[in-house]
Amino acid sequence: MIESIKLMKFLRKNIRDQLIAFIGSHHYQTYRVFVKALKTLISHLLLKGVLVGHNDWVTQIATTPQFPDIVLSSSRDKTIIIWQLNNQHDPSGESTSCGVPSKALRGHSHFVSDVVISSDGLFAVSGSWDNSLRLWDLSVGASTRQFVSHKKDVLSVAFSADNRQIVSGSRDKTIKLWNTVGQCKYTIADDNHNDWVSCVRFSPNQKDPLIVSSGWDKVVKVWNLSNCKLRTNHYGHQSYINTVTVSPDGSLCASGGRDGKAMLWDLNDGRHLYTLESGDIINSLCFSPNRYWLCAATGSSIKIWDLETKTVADEVKSEKQCTSLAWSSDGQTLFAGFTDNQIRVFELSQH
Repeated sequence: MIESIKLMKFLRKNIRDQLIAFIGSHHYQTYRVFVKALKTLISHLLLKGVLVGHNDWVTQIATTPQFPDIVLSSSRDKTIIIWQLNNQHDPSGESTSCGVPSKALRGHSHFVSDVVISSDGLFAVSGSWDNSLRLWDLSVGASTRQFVSHKKDVLSVAFSADNRQIVSGSRDKTIKLWNTVGQCKYTIADDNHNDWVSCVRFSPNQKDPLIVSSGWDKVVKVWNLSNCKLRTNHYGHQSYINTVTVSPDGSLCASGGRDGKAMLWDLNDGRHLYTLESGDIINSLCFSPNRYWLCAATGSSIKIWDLETKTVADEVKSEKQCTSLAWSSDGQTLFAGFTDNQIRVFELSQH
């Protein structure tokens, strides 16, 4: 412990000659401590500030590379907020507001469970416990379409990579495919989940377009978008699944839920790769856009796994539950929504 404390002090000073002298004068175990400490510092999340404006749980966060200063969030307060980010910093080092609500999108009559932004950054689609989806024109901040066909709460929505199709999952146990004018083109009935559909996502790979879904039946399903036929069932979870996410290159997906396991699946050959243990319920998962990392929102913390080493690269403890996560497009900022109605904004420190 004493060796670690000394080493951390040297690391913070960032004096190369002292580091070399320090390592050279100690044994191999100290070198291992040095490497571990250095990795921790490099990947450390620092709280930059908060976004305050919702009146109930934050359920989802969405970002877009087209407009890096804009963030969307959905909430149980029945609204979606468009946030305008800023670069305010408190000289005292305490957290401060790092954005303001630009506009609140209203129209849903119950909890808004999910929101995603189209790849061109111009539109958003949301799902709600009022059994509907809504399409929003972000340039004017208004709903242009309402999608009605589900018989129970809509839990998850997603845009296809070409923005031409929308998929939704619901407590009515169905997955529906829509066009952007609000017409339900297909309802997946064959081989569907036999419990709530908790999450649906498109693969970004347009050469082999897929839909990935998870459910409270403990199954991850992969569907061919071209014909909406089942390609693969992934079994392994011991309890209901809350979330599924697809890697930026479309080769992997990860799922997590009540059993605290983050399970990694190969979408190309349909096999289970490995399992990461979080030790608590997983509410949300997201891949880093530019690092081989998987980030998890759990009941008690935010975890970042390094998928090369399959170890925890960083962890942020919290008294409140983290419910949603989204990276900025450059991978330097992590937005985290919580049950205290706030979004905390973390930056990756570069020590």
